[in-house]
Amino acid sequence: MITKRIIPCLDVKDGRVVKGVNFLGLADVSSPVKLAQFYSDCGADELVFYDITASAEGRALFTDILRETASQVFIPLTVGGGINTIDDFDRVLKCGADKVSVNSGAIRNPSLIQEAAKKYGNQCVVLSCDVKRVDGEFRVFAKGGREDTGLEAIAWIKSCVAAGAGEVVVNSIDTDGVRQGFDLPMLEAVCAAVHVPVIASGGAGSAEDFVTLFQTIPDLSAGLAASIFHFGEVEIPALKRMLREHNIHVRD
Repeated sequence: MITKRIIPCLDVKDGRVVKGVNFLGLADVSSPVKLAQFYSDCGADELVFYDITASAEGRALFTDILRETASQVFIPLTVGGGINTIDDFDRVLKCGADKVSVNSGAIRNPSLIQEAAKKYGNQCVVLSCDVKRVDGEFRVFAKGGREDTGLEAIAWIKSCVAAGAGEVVVNSIDTDGVRQGFDLPMLEAVCAAVHVPVIASGGAGSAEDFVTLFQTIPDLSAGLAASIFHFGEVEIPALKRMLREHNIHVRD
């Protein structure tokens, strides 16, 4: 069985970690540097850092706070937000990122994934896909969930993996911050469509939700969450103990 990864997510706005519901109503949480250090020390397998307003504001990702955050992290770090060019990949990798997450930039320029995979390797290129149900289909949204692209999500994800994306983060806008569990039908559809690691994001409200996630979709690679970790409602060591008790393989 695949060893499952537990990944906290830092949604960063104006240099602070924030959290909302359905991508709206953002509230201040903490310093990304302090949280990153905490998660690196307490057993998180990886960490994701999103500059969540970079694309919507049409600017480059803030690198000063990223560089400081990366200096405190000794686990793989994925970085996204405002990634539109190969130069953006280069910039965040030089700041300490291990992988680069692309969303709106790939929608604007589909060749970006292929170019980045060719230069840095597939393992470095992460497709982050914000998905919401619209008229009965899974639809891709851009600019931090603000803009309906009209793209059908499963077909879009398959095309990006074919172009060289080595990993896919599926962010369910419908379940984001609601804490009623992961979007299992959406995740099942994605896992059935591609053969690269898929990370579930959006909806975790308890440790039991991770158990349900991995038991329901054994092919899933990782579970990602934010608020339940940030506010101490679920502690990663305890979560991993529970997963082991349910015969779900996790890293020490």
